[in-house]
This record gives sequence, C-alpha cells and structure tokens, in this order.
Amino acid sequence: MNTPATTPTPPGANRPGGPPVRIGALAPLTRPGWAEAGQHLLAGLELGIREVNESGGVGGRPLELVVRDTAADPGRAEAAVDELAAMGVAALVGEYHSVVARAAAARADALRVPFLCSSAVLDELTAQPTPWVARLAPAQSHGWRAYADFLLGAGRSRVAVAAEPTVYWQSGTRILRDHLTPRGATVIELDMRELTPAALCDALVAQRATAVLLLTGHPEPAVPVVKAVRQDPRLAGILMGAPAGQPEFADWAALLGEAGAGVPFLRYLPDRLTPLGVRIERALGERLAAAPSFVAFEGYDAIAVLAEAARSHGTDRSSMAEAWSSVTVEGTRGRIRFCRTPGIGVWQWAWPPVQVVDRDPSRPDRFRVLHTA
Repeated sequence: MNTPATTPTPPGANRPGGPPVRIGALAPLTRPGWAEAGQHLLAGLELGIREVNESGGVGGRPLELVVRDTAADPGRAEAAVDELAAMGVAALVGEYHSVVARAAAARADALRVPFLCSSAVLDELTAQPTPWVARLAPAQSHGWRAYADFLLGAGRSRVAVAAEPTVYWQSGTRILRDHLTPRGATVIELDMRELTPAALCDALVAQRATAVLLLTGHPEPAVPVVKAVRQDPRLAGILMGAPAGQPEFADWAALLGEAGAGVPFLRYLPDRLTPLGVRIERALGERLAAAPSFVAFEGYDAIAVLAEAARSHGTDRSSMAEAWSSVTVEGTRGRIRFCRTPGIGVWQWAWPPVQVVDRDPSRPDRFRVLHTA
C-alpha cells in the first residue's frame, strides 16, 4: 500500500484548512509480514487521524497519513523512511516487527526524522541513545519477564523454547533464561530449523519439559507445531505458550480452532480501558468488523501523541522530537508520558499495561486474563 490514506471529514465537522501535516506510517500489510497485525495497526492510525481532523486538525491544518507497506523487510523499511523523509513528512509512526522497526529507527535517526514506534518491543531499538525516536510498546525485557513470572507462578520449571534463530527470538530466549534460571527453573533451547513438529514432540518428552514456548513465525511453523503437540498423548499436561502474541488475532483461531485455545500470550492492555479506550474500542470494532487487538489501540494512541506533540511544540521535525520529554496524553490504556529508561536508547513509555492472556478453552472467541504485571 503506497498511497496516502486519508479519511473524509463528515459534513458539519470542524474542517481544518491549509496544507496538510504529513505523517509517514510503516506497517506490515503483505506477507511475509504479519499482515493481520498490520491491518489492526493501520485501523488505529487511521481512526486517530480522522478524530484529530474532525476536531480541527493541528493548528487548523489537517493531518494526512502516508502509508508504506514494510512486508517485514528491514531493507524495504529503510527505503520507505528515505522516501517519506524526502516527501517532507513531519514524523514517522508505526511498525510491528521489531527487526524492521530497528532498521527504520536507525534510518530515521540518521535522517533526523522523529519516529514514534507504536508496536515493536526489541530493547535495543537503536544502537545508541537518540533524541529522534520514542516508543509506546513496552521493551521486550519488561514484558517477557512478566511472562516468566507467570510461568513460575504456574509451576512450570522446565521450559522449552522452540525457536527460530532471529535477533528477536534470541533476545526473548536470553531474557527468559536470565529471569528463570536464578529462580530454579531450566530453559531448554530447541532449534526449529532442525526439528519437524514430530521430532519436537519427541524432544519435549525426552527433556521432560513442562512448558514449550513457540518462538516461531505464524502460521509456519507455529500452526503445525500446535497441532502436533495437541495430538501427542505423551504431552497432554504440557503448557504451550506464545509470548509474542500470535493467538491474539483471528487468523490463529481460524486455523487452529479449539487446538489454539489455552496458549498464553502477552497482551498490552489494562484490566479496564480508560473512558476514551471504551469509546475507541467500539469505533475500532466497527472499522475492523472484529474485536480490536492491542495493536490497534497502539496505533490510535500513537496518533494522539503525535497530534499533541505538534500542537504543543510545532510541526517541524526538531520541535516534534523535542516534545518527547514533556508531552503527556490521556490514551486508550492510560496516561502516556515518555522518559529515559536504563538500557533503552529511545524515549520510552514506562510502562504500558502488560497482561498474560489466553483463549478460553470453553469459548475460544473469549480471552482470559491469567496474570497482570
């Protein structure tokens, strides 16, 4: 998707005039990207743009979203940042995949374009501290430690990670090991490049694993692995988990049905949305014709932050970046403000709400909150 995405202002609304303030948006909208997550992100971004424009825009000027599909490709994201910067966007927003967001953040930093990363969690989003990048999603170390605490509370002390060798999955494995091992648990690494689903089941039995975490892509190989584990009577008592959130989306339920229930994952929502969040949840549901994921809320909140930054500090790039240190916004999931966090090189919302959730085995269309950080 490579065209500006704008939403018409309804009749009678407070119509902003003047030249638009362009916001460049990055999202995975085609495979091999996680396209369903990208569509939820885009729905939140577009709803945020529409509401800002209906309320008069920024300084009387409308916001205009210019969307680029990253397709989970870091090189494509870098090229998109170059193109959007040349077009004169005031800021960049979005991206779901951590490795892609890291490439986009590095390029935005080099070009001095403010980038508000909505959804990627990799701790080292940039190689060095930068004033140009801020992030709404929690750092991976924060969320995955909460997931490790859930495993300990559930009595799962022999935790296998069925992982693919990417920076994101390797980072997650390291966080789990560092948190679980000092507390008496064992982390068993299983390389999904070398194991078929059947061979993975054999390895889980041999290792006496009490939990297996799917640190893999979706739908391949995650879906075949879930089916194999569910069908193996030797593994009837094992807990399957997916910290990265694969079960959040409808595609998971459509492909796996009841087999996809009872697989805990991380979700960045509070136990109770703010009043704004309740209203936006309804609007996003209508827009998506489905229950909105936490990624859709992240998209909406990101636009709310950028709009407030532009109103309070101006729309030139330096002013937008200067706003990270002082902007405060009531978002759908709580009050958003940014700070410098040890070990994190970008301006960080510390911290968004974190839950461990699964699909209820008795009703796979309903989610159960198992643990709150």
